Amino acid sequence: MTPQPNPEAGAAVKAADRAHVFHSWSAQELIDPLAVAGAEGSYFWDYDGNRYLDFTSGLVYTNIGYQHPKVVAAIQEQAGRMTTFAPAFAVEARSEAARLIAERTPGDLDKIFFTNGGADAVEHAVRMARLHTGRPKVLSAYRSYHGGTQQAVNLTGDPRRWASDSATAGVVHFWAPYLYRSRFYAETEEQECARALEHLETTIAFEGPSTIAAIILETIPGTAGIMVPPPGYLAGVREICDKYGIVFVLDEVMAGFGRTGEWFAADLFGVVPDLMTFAKGVNSGYVPLGGVAISGAIAETFGKRPYPGGLTYSGHPLACAAAVATINVMAEEGVVENAARLGASVVEPALRELAERHPSVGEVRGVGMFWALDLVKNRETREPLVPYNAAGEANAPMAAFGAAAKKHGIWPFVNMNRTHVVPPCNVSEAELKEGLAALDAALSVADEYTE
Repeated sequence: MTPQPNPEAGAAVKAADRAHVFHSWSAQELIDPLAVAGAEGSYFWDYDGNRYLDFTSGLVYTNIGYQHPKVVAAIQEQAGRMTTFAPAFAVEARSEAARLIAERTPGDLDKIFFTNGGADAVEHAVRMARLHTGRPKVLSAYRSYHGGTQQAVNLTGDPRRWASDSATAGVVHFWAPYLYRSRFYAETEEQECARALEHLETTIAFEGPSTIAAIILETIPGTAGIMVPPPGYLAGVREICDKYGIVFVLDEVMAGFGRTGEWFAADLFGVVPDLMTFAKGVNSGYVPLGGVAISGAIAETFGKRPYPGGLTYSGHPLACAAAVATINVMAEEGVVENAARLGASVVEPALRELAERHPSVGEVRGVGMFWALDLVKNRETREPLVPYNAAGEANAPMAAFGAAAKKHGIWPFVNMNRTHVVPPCNVSEAELKEGLAALDAALSVADEYTE
């Protein structure tokens, strides 16, 4: 679709937003939201007629792009037949969505509890783990994000937690592997894996194994920097959990549903958790939906004992109809395979070539349509391009990079000293090459801040 400029309409949308919308994670008077006129496929556009290739997939959720006609039609059909119904009843869209998800989850994660999104999926997964074990504590990693609700944000291991950290949530943080900025003085993936597992088991020993209900990890951390765990790490965590009777929770809210070139990132590592959270890509974000995939052992805990939790909109028919259509589209159109193929044949080679030419690129890492560039001021020292949690003038280099990316026609996902490459999983090769060329140009601006 060719965007048609309409600045007057854009100004009205912007004025209403600024007058009444309270934006998340923002100082309200310091932001300038773009007024979006439309979106289709891998692109969106503003009211001035500027079109952007979306290298953010919304918030890493439009795995099949915007306005896929089969999913839009499914939502319309469901709305005409049954817009909503209470969660205590068996409803076709809800049952079918659960069946399709369970068919794709690893191991025996065959029971699906639906939520409205990823954060409340994490909340319920933690509640299930605590009730199943009778233990209070949950371990989670630094450099992680699990959501903005009270328990989920306390589990989060980045600065977004700080303002809400009550220190009473029963959360203990530990270091997960990240070789490029190793906390374990490791020089190889094998060392990083072994030392990270030793650190985790030592943390468990000093916290008291009998007090720990669960360990929760993003299978591949998302906004924290897409740090793909080294071979053997997740399997090692699985073994530690089994050893101490701890519930293993994998957060696949961002990594799931094709993002890594597999239905779930857990499949890359051959690991089956006890609980797995999902959201975002389950229906490409067209209608809010999330959930928890539950193992047989934990489901059995609530076989004759009521689970004390629920949501008014659990398994909302419109959201579930969108999920059914999205999963079917992904299967029919080979979306998961497309993410794997283009990730390996186009994205990875291009990003590694960019890293050779741009001194601002310290490391390239990722898989499928899930990549990050670690931007640095100095490659030798690995000093980040901006300080941790930088704001204002201290964040000027990343702000300049982000502005350059937009100028060249891509909307970037920028977080701290990283830029992520996370386009829709059904992106075309031509679109990818267009976006990577724009990224190349934007990195020249970041280069100006290197030493």
